[in-house]
Amino acid sequence: MGKITGSQAVVKCLEEEGVKIIFGYPGGAVIDLYDALLESKITNVLVRHEQGAVHAADGLARVTGEVGVALLTSGPGATNGVTGIATAYMDSVPLVVLTGQVPRALIGNDAFQEVDIVGITRPCTKHNYLVAKPEDLVPTIREAFHIARSGRPGPVLVDLPKDILGGLLTFPDRPVINMLSYQPTYKPHPVQIEKACKKIIKAKKPILYVGGGVILSNASSELTELAVKLNIPVTMTLMGLGAFAGTSELSMGMLGMHGTYTANMAVAECDLLIAVGARFDDRVTGKLAEFASKAEIIHIDIDPTSISKNVKVDVPIVADCKNALAAINEWFNTKANVSLEEEAERHQPWLTLIREWTAKHPLCYKENNDIIKPQYVIEILHKLTGGKAIITTEVGQNQMWAAQFYQFDYPRHFVTSGGLGTMGFGLPAAIGAQMAFPDKTVIDIAGDGSIQMNIQELATAKQYKCPVKVAILNNSYLGMVRQWQELFYEKRYASTTMNVTPDFVELARAYGAVGLRATTKSEVVPVVKEALATDNLVIMDFKIEKEEGVYPMVPAGKGNTEMLLV
Repeated sequence: MGKITGSQAVVKCLEEEGVKIIFGYPGGAVIDLYDALLESKITNVLVRHEQGAVHAADGLARVTGEVGVALLTSGPGATNGVTGIATAYMDSVPLVVLTGQVPRALIGNDAFQEVDIVGITRPCTKHNYLVAKPEDLVPTIREAFHIARSGRPGPVLVDLPKDILGGLLTFPDRPVINMLSYQPTYKPHPVQIEKACKKIIKAKKPILYVGGGVILSNASSELTELAVKLNIPVTMTLMGLGAFAGTSELSMGMLGMHGTYTANMAVAECDLLIAVGARFDDRVTGKLAEFASKAEIIHIDIDPTSISKNVKVDVPIVADCKNALAAINEWFNTKANVSLEEEAERHQPWLTLIREWTAKHPLCYKENNDIIKPQYVIEILHKLTGGKAIITTEVGQNQMWAAQFYQFDYPRHFVTSGGLGTMGFGLPAAIGAQMAFPDKTVIDIAGDGSIQMNIQELATAKQYKCPVKVAILNNSYLGMVRQWQELFYEKRYASTTMNVTPDFVELARAYGAVGLRATTKSEVVPVVKEALATDNLVIMDFKIEKEEGVYPMVPAGKGNTEMLLV
């Protein structure tokens, strides 16, 4: 092959990696690359803000398991994407973010639209690169995809100087990528598997504590096999929702600050906590000294730095979740000198206690026939979609109500910003999810505050014919902060009242979308039915109870059993 431009080489790399859709915003530093994309079958989605580009690539990555790709120009284009990169980093989402850079001769001279994006993003990327030589371009991009998708996934940034994109190079053959300094451990150590299995046999009150790692490793079937086979109840983190069927009798729902009464009590009383693909986040643990204080802990994670980082564990297993769970299932199927039926039966008293907790304090809310309760809206969305929609969320009360009341039965159907808690995430993430699966129903559950963070992406959704449904739980407040002010600051609502918000129905129409509004409970079902039947972008504006709270709630610094209930 003769020489090609750096831009053509980048496009060829993307095609080589199987990339079908990228999200971005052009500028001078990447104009050659955008021109080269015109010769490719890759769909290039023009967003309205660079943060939206990275969130959309993130949404696509979460629902498909593939590497999402964003393309940003230099300077402000790159810095506008930092929040999206940090969001993906906190939630271990595989992304490759390509940024333009000024020509190499101008780097360090404060050139127009120059910024050290490699330095800026070093703390919030799995790895990043500045391509310094033409011959490094293709190997670097190949390596970036390898790092992004392998081990514990994450975002990788590649900074591309304009002169390298415009220069000529020879496209090299594709070698096997073998990085001596980066060798993730995928297979569990058999000794650790046996230790874990023997502790499971001894346990009378075990629980499975499941995080997003189970979804990332596509281990839901292995997890379900273990839980059902041994009758072990399951609780999930926010990122783990859908890893195990939320409608299962063994599901206790989410645990932690806004987790269920049942899940938090079960963690406090269990004698064995089997943590799979979870990192013991502070929103899960509450007061560390009281978290699972009666239990021995098994921890399965591909990232060795996550093990015993926050909570000391008794049996660490460094491995891919899917491989580790498969090994545990295999041990019980072939090596356990016990009856699996008897093991399952031994846990019945524990399950009876768990059901008593659920009966005593189920997830609930005080109904009102005149005012729309946000929890009711979520229940109706679940009922009318059969629980099969892909749900994205913004951040705040809307996010927690979605996590509590939409019972997720399938992995990769709940897309939310967990670690960073990024307002404005849901709409662009929904666009990414919808473009990945054009035939699926995609709903962004939003608040009237957070939807305005990236509301300009309605234009993107409309341009690319994404029939996303946006359900705005509109209480005219920044609801989650307002709830804290109500409970702990004597209702001093400092800067949380949204006195001026758009007419979301008219705004939808301005973008060529459909706008619907419900102001009473009786209007909720007709609005949702109409939205789901409409082949267009739809905004549903639900005027909900203004001072509704998210409960249960564990106050900051308290143990998870010290829940505030409805």
